[in-house]
Amino acid sequence: MQYWIPKSLVLGIAVSLSGCSIFTNDAHHERNYRANAPVKAPEGLAQPYRDPEFAMPVGQYENTAEPVSYRAPQQVLTVAQGSWVEQGEEAARIFFDKNDGIEDLPVFIWRAVDGVVAMHNAGLESDNKAQGSVTTTWYSLIKPKDGWFWEEATEPSKQKFKFTVEQKEHQRTASIRAELVDYQGDGELTALQKNHLEVRALNEVVSEFDYQYRLLQVEMRKRQGVLALELGFDKNGDSALLTEKGQEAVLDRFSNFLERSNFTVVRVDREKQEVLVRYEAPESSVWDSIWGEEAVVLPIDNGDYTIKIAQAQDTRTSITWKDSEGNVLDANTMNNLHQALITLLRQKGLTI
Repeated sequence: MQYWIPKSLVLGIAVSLSGCSIFTNDAHHERNYRANAPVKAPEGLAQPYRDPEFAMPVGQYENTAEPVSYRAPQQVLTVAQGSWVEQGEEAARIFFDKNDGIEDLPVFIWRAVDGVVAMHNAGLESDNKAQGSVTTTWYSLIKPKDGWFWEEATEPSKQKFKFTVEQKEHQRTASIRAELVDYQGDGELTALQKNHLEVRALNEVVSEFDYQYRLLQVEMRKRQGVLALELGFDKNGDSALLTEKGQEAVLDRFSNFLERSNFTVVRVDREKQEVLVRYEAPESSVWDSIWGEEAVVLPIDNGDYTIKIAQAQDTRTSITWKDSEGNVLDANTMNNLHQALITLLRQKGLTI
């Protein structure tokens, strides 16, 4: 038997595999990018003809060990409701539309700027809000990261910014622009770094604007209850609560509101347009006062009450209260009850 055959196969495969490793990847070798010199004709012979149509200029490149930053420009974040930017805008600028609930748009924008300045424990070097601009004092926009205790702490850079607010003639839109007016730090700022700082400062104002408007929306929802109930008289001249909503809507929604306000709805009589409820004052604890969540106690006695829903002397709906004996609550009690219900509406953010 010829044992040399399998040995030859193994040796051949090994040589083939090892041969693959001797071919190195020279695709990026410097000789592949070297500009070859023109052909030099021997002495006594004419130089070969070179057609200028196919002549290619030799590129000149400089090798540098310094890293080059190719970071994209910072983006203005339109996170606030009604905010937008103009396409192709190079400055750090954003526009705000006048949303519902905002009475004076520039004043609301300045409130956001003041919030950012206070967040950095800074102040205003120049306050010309009436002319549409303010300049801040020094503050560090970028805080250094915490390191180990043996590492040397680095001093963060500081900046001063100028914020400019401009309102359009129709007063429904205003813009704010951030400009870096002074800088303290290591090294010189490039144009790209300057843009990053300006946009970052502007984005903080946008975030504060969004936060302030969300708070305003919460207050608006709470104030809706203030507009829903008024103190007046029913068609019989008795003291009552008045609302613009229809009788059917009041019958349903007012009974739901009472259930969430320490009342127990015993019966809803749609034929008589009456709601029979039972009131039990909430018990307040020490923890409620500590956390600022004290329950609102209505200025009425515990017991049963009948609430009559009817049309008032005008187009509004009247809500008349009677005690368990059928007596209509007097004007003084209704006035105190009205104020307490308004407080409940604000506290719970409810509407009727």
